[in-house]
Amino acid sequence: MTASDRAIELARIGAAAAAEVKATSIEALDVGERFAISDVFLIISGDSEPKVRAIVDRVEEKLDEAGGQRLRREGLTFDPRWVLLDYGELIVHIQRDEDRADYALARLWADCPHVDLQLDDEAVIAGDPAPVTPEVASESRDPETAGSAEAHA
Repeated sequence: MTASDRAIELARIGAAAAAEVKATSIEALDVGERFAISDVFLIISGDSEPKVRAIVDRVEEKLDEAGGQRLRREGLTFDPRWVLLDYGELIVHIQRDEDRADYALARLWADCPHVDLQLDDEAVIAGDPAPVTPEVASESRDPETAGSAEAHA
């Protein structure tokens, strides 16, 4: 892994904050080898716009308390569906469940290693938040695993 210890620490703090407000899915990817301006993507889902807003508020609060310095926030509108929080070495993507399925960031960065978030709630971090559809299955790089959760995690 190439992510800095600080980026991993911030990702774990952000993930724990999201879990506190019942995010539906949380995962982190070490993108440092492929993305020059950041080390970790923290990808979080919520099941509604109010849930996305609550996740954003809690994650920002906890990362601020930990000394994280937010450089930018995008997407926090009246109807937030995808909010990006840029903390330099950590970029947090908070999306509605459907948008996460549509944009499939984790699948786009599937060759990047996962970061162990050290969360207790396996239901939050387990599983693929994006349901596997025939379109997604046909896009799998490995026909042996097309349609399986492993192909899309």
